[in-house]
Amino acid sequence: MSTVTTAAVPTDTPTEPLLEVRDVAKHYGHVVALTGVSMEVRPHEVTCVLGDNGAGKSTLIKILSGALQADAGEYRVDGEPVSFDSPRDALDRGIATVYQDLAMIPLMAVWRNFFLGAEPTRGWGPLRRFDVERAKRTTRDELAKMGIDLRDVDQPVGTLSGGERQSVAIARAVYFGARVLVLDEPTSALGVKQAGVVLRYIVAARDRGLGVVFITHNPHHAYPVGDRFLILNRGRSQGCFEKGEISREELTQQMAGGAELEALSHELEAAAAVAADPEVARDLEESAARLTGGDGTA
Repeated sequence: MSTVTTAAVPTDTPTEPLLEVRDVAKHYGHVVALTGVSMEVRPHEVTCVLGDNGAGKSTLIKILSGALQADAGEYRVDGEPVSFDSPRDALDRGIATVYQDLAMIPLMAVWRNFFLGAEPTRGWGPLRRFDVERAKRTTRDELAKMGIDLRDVDQPVGTLSGGERQSVAIARAVYFGARVLVLDEPTSALGVKQAGVVLRYIVAARDRGLGVVFITHNPHHAYPVGDRFLILNRGRSQGCFEKGEISREELTQQMAGGAELEALSHELEAAAAVAADPEVARDLEESAARLTGGDGTA
């Protein structure tokens, strides 16, 4: 995968957060999905949210996108407290979410998918019809602005690679007015080369002034493009770090749980010592026999 560099933010870029959550929490009965999580998203920046399965990433995405409401905490857009009742409410405020399934129809052409549900028309009354030429031209132009060069916008989306489909979804969200782009694991099912393609388009969206939320479990994908990193573990924040405050190795260790890795390392060392020294193994067996009465039962 090619290296993706982080460009400097223009000096005249507004520094106020586009989106901000403070101490948000979500419970499902006795199950704590999220608690006390805070983050902010600024223009011209990529905020990476990292965590393993069950860390709370999906719940956070749903709260940001308006699919769920938090049980506690505060959600602000442009400094104003908001409460979204649906993803449409979030989209109206410029917050677009691109999920892993991309909400595309594989057998439809790229341009049809680009305008799915928001088709441009021409004519009036009973003569009103889909403006096909405008749709094709706009799709081609908008993809080009993101640096995406498709062979033919008439080809079915299903013939594109995973990285190309992600790039079309990103360009579509930008065209329809997204100011904050929330990406749900966009590189998880991709190979190294295609993941690099998506990362370049994330940088292109950031450089156009968007605030990007990049949800991932892969620190090697997050670190080259990220400006700040929120680490989740079992619904709780492990910290939010600026890029200059944490290295890739530290980020990986924080995600994996540094204390747990250290304990596992000690266990493996002890097991290796037992395997290398028969006397240690015999002493452990004798101790276990004494504790169980010699017959293997407690």
